[in-house]
Amino acid sequence: MSERGLPVAIVRACLREGAGGSPTAVMDEAPLSDDERRRVPALLGTSHAVFVSPLDGRGGDVAVSLRFFTAERELPACGHGTIAAVAFLADRADGREYRVTLHTPQRVFPGWAIREKAHIEAAFNSGPVELRDPTDAECDLILPALGMASDTALAQSVRVASVGRPRLLVPVGSRSALAALHPDLELLRAACDRLGILGCYVYSPPAPSGRLAARMFAPSIGVAEDIANANSTASLVAHLAGQGITGIAVDMGDSVGSPATIIATAQHSPSGATVHLGGTAEVTNVVHLPHPQ
Repeated sequence: MSERGLPVAIVRACLREGAGGSPTAVMDEAPLSDDERRRVPALLGTSHAVFVSPLDGRGGDVAVSLRFFTAERELPACGHGTIAAVAFLADRADGREYRVTLHTPQRVFPGWAIREKAHIEAAFNSGPVELRDPTDAECDLILPALGMASDTALAQSVRVASVGRPRLLVPVGSRSALAALHPDLELLRAACDRLGILGCYVYSPPAPSGRLAARMFAPSIGVAEDIANANSTASLVAHLAGQGITGIAVDMGDSVGSPATIIATAQHSPSGATVHLGGTAEVTNVVHLPHPQ
């Protein structure tokens, strides 16, 4: 890759104690086709790529639009990609604190960051979370693909959550049970494609501190297992808030060798519940892609 090509930052989002995280490609908007955008994460070995375009902010405020791609498709939203984009922007800005208004195809919302030595604490305001009970078909098709029996007790504890697209929130009894999961990814993809489900976020019981572990399987969007999935974490804290748990720290990525942690808090306001999502991020390096011909 030539240094005269298109610069792409590799941002490790949602680090755990300064290590691991989800490598995410972040770059300024460029004249690329959607096919070329999908090739960016494939070329760089990241699960997602984020494209950032400056907008005219009100009163001099900083505003950008974001587009998210995997190697297979464009996504309407990506939580850890948003954290990576906010860190990317904060890394280029002066000062310790940074604020930005973020525009995606679905909504407009605030993002903010604080520089802490070599790392950046980035966060944003998640959109509204819709929760519902799963249908019998969703449980009967998806739970066996995860390697779980679709019994009544488990089905009653599963929730379908939507932050743009629906996904299943599936509890297991312990961190060890979570680590032992070996889903049939082809069967899971077929079931999710048939039902219009993004994927499955499987989680362990939260400790009294709110710490827990989770794994996100999303083969339908070309991500067999996500290192960090912030929007599903927002969905989970919205669900757990009904049980009095309004703050969680979720460990992910251990099963794929890249430990990550996502922080989520649910806050109630006169307009309803909002979720703040955050994580530690680091811009590790910049590579250059050849200009499109």
